[in-house]
Amino acid sequence: MPDREPAAGDSSAEVTVTDAVDAYLQRKAVGDPDGPGAGAYASNAESILRRFADWLDREFGLTSLFALESDHARAYAEELHRQTERGTYTASSARTYFAVVRAFLSWCVRGGILETNPAATELAESALPSATDRDDADSWSAKQRRRLETHVRNRALSETTRQDPVERRTRLREYAMVALLAHSAVRGSELFRVPEDDRRTGATWNDVDFYTGTIRVLGKSQRLEDVSLFAPARTPLRRYRVVLDPPSNDWPLFPTRHAPSIARRVRTVLDDRGYDEREIESLLADATATELARERAIAPPAITTEGARSVLKRLCADIGLAVDGDYLTPRGVRGELERTNGRPADGERTRREATHEQPALRISTGERAIAVPVDEPLRIDVTDVTDTDGKPNGAEEN
Repeated sequence: MPDREPAAGDSSAEVTVTDAVDAYLQRKAVGDPDGPGAGAYASNAESILRRFADWLDREFGLTSLFALESDHARAYAEELHRQTERGTYTASSARTYFAVVRAFLSWCVRGGILETNPAATELAESALPSATDRDDADSWSAKQRRRLETHVRNRALSETTRQDPVERRTRLREYAMVALLAHSAVRGSELFRVPEDDRRTGATWNDVDFYTGTIRVLGKSQRLEDVSLFAPARTPLRRYRVVLDPPSNDWPLFPTRHAPSIARRVRTVLDDRGYDEREIESLLADATATELARERAIAPPAITTEGARSVLKRLCADIGLAVDGDYLTPRGVRGELERTNGRPADGERTRREATHEQPALRISTGERAIAVPVDEPLRIDVTDVTDTDGKPNGAEEN
């Protein structure tokens, strides 16, 4: 950006959306003299505006700020509405994202870069989800949530499930998913992968600290936060971890089961590790992508928010659980948090800014918290410890 901000329509100084975003964030980082913005706002707004710029380029091939019109802003609002219907965003989050874009474009108008704000029109704003579109639809009673949780718990812990390792892992996975959503303040977009946001790749086992009872997530603030896990969430998660047996801590809590996605990840990682195409094909000919991922400790992608919704939809259908034809979404499972003194607990109090990572603590805690039975008993022969030379039996000369 030049020192003099060009007027709208000044073709001699074309301004890209990305350049304008950079200038806006830089101004906000040190405080906007025309408003209350500060560095915290810049940090929160950056990912929203970067995604908006990428979306414009991807959907319309639009990079020039001067080419931005109200139709583009409406299309963005419609995209946010679709993402809300899919459960990727809540209605309030979608409206917040649009508000950030609108504020950015208002700044461009005040700076003389644009004549009008294409997002500040009734045409664009009317396409946004209403404040209650998903929030009311996702409001399920505690009784309904308990019914779903009871169903998945009984399936996971039944004797018949224990006889089939694959089925047991599947059912414990579903139990852990429901329990985690029901007994923590973690959001679906923080737990599962959001394809449209390259920062939201899904929680991993490295994010879980059983010792402190927290999970580290990327919060709405776009900052890492430690979210409390209540005991009813930790126990199912421990059980699930035992049967999942992740080969590395960067393994997602809930890996996708979409074979093509796993295969793409395996190919990409093997290529990065220096394998040529012939070697990769040879490895995949001898094992499935899932088997190869475990053997080579290649973490697969996490299940997406849409995939998690499909799991919950199926579970609700299994027990005929629906309200007004809808099913329980990740937000609906979460519902109200535990009550304290008869009042709903403040969800924000279960969150705090993430502490500095302590890998040794997080790795060792998970192992200390889980007891795994050993197939063979440990046998120690304490008879005849030494031979006639006074050396331990079996000792060799150096």
